[in-house]
Amino acid sequence: MVSDIEPLVDLQAKHEMKIQASAFLGTSPIRQFAENWTMERILSTAEKAVTFAVDNDIPVMFVTEDTTRSKPEEIKEVYTRAIELGADRICVCDTCGHVTPNGVTQLLKFIQEEVIPDAGVKRRDIEVNWHGHQDRGLGVANNLAAAEAGADVIHGTALGVGERAGNAPLDQTLVNLSLMGVINNDLTLLNEYMQKAHDYVEVALPRNYPVFGEDAFETGTGVHASAVIKAMKKGDHWLADRVYSGVPAQDYGLQQIIRIGHMSGRSNIIWWLEQHGHEASDELVAHLFEVAKSQRRLMPDSEVEAAVQAFLNN
Repeated sequence: MVSDIEPLVDLQAKHEMKIQASAFLGTSPIRQFAENWTMERILSTAEKAVTFAVDNDIPVMFVTEDTTRSKPEEIKEVYTRAIELGADRICVCDTCGHVTPNGVTQLLKFIQEEVIPDAGVKRRDIEVNWHGHQDRGLGVANNLAAAEAGADVIHGTALGVGERAGNAPLDQTLVNLSLMGVINNDLTLLNEYMQKAHDYVEVALPRNYPVFGEDAFETGTGVHASAVIKAMKKGDHWLADRVYSGVPAQDYGLQQIIRIGHMSGRSNIIWWLEQHGHEASDELVAHLFEVAKSQRRLMPDSEVEAAVQAFLNN
């Protein structure tokens, strides 16, 4: 691990800026068994890496890989030693996506109430990071639990890009932390960021992906759409954004969209026609209503427009 940190010495000198070293070691029994490691070897490797970083004025975060499947007493031993030697940041990892939200809460309580104080430092002097994965689909829930449990930094990636099932999705974490009132960031450009991540990384962005999928704020069911439309006609965008949505679209640079499909009512059709510059005559509305009922999905605007033109030109 020292050899991994050595290049940072020259980089810091060259660029005249601090560059954090994230020194990590697997600590779980299963990893120790697979690698034929002993705790003595793990401690020795950690000591050498942290000491080298501190001696060369490199900020160091000590990371225990697979923390959630490690023995508490061994986590405590290795973190304590790293902190004693000068690491002022630690990262608690759910490398295999193993833990549940309750487990996150209990683990971070242990870290903050037992491990850090026993290392002879105050909690406020150590930055606690949380790093989660999606193997059980709990990445976002675990991130939220970590935030509530007092972690200072929560890790995540756009669209959950990462090994196997991926890392905890950063986007959904931000949305939920915002809705919970934990953060107050302007997230109106988050949609653009997500689209660029989708384009550049070439990871799927499903139509029904929460908040940023194409269908996330589309309403086609008649009862739902009717309520949204009534709010829109009142000019109450706040209400329209919430009457049938748990997430306010405008907070993320998006908007509610009324669509037409087999479960739509007349209000969907009338609203769509008015928004697209067509007179909502009874005959045209009745025609589109019949067309919609023959569908098994929401119709793209292009199909609705084609149906309108076919009726008008008949």
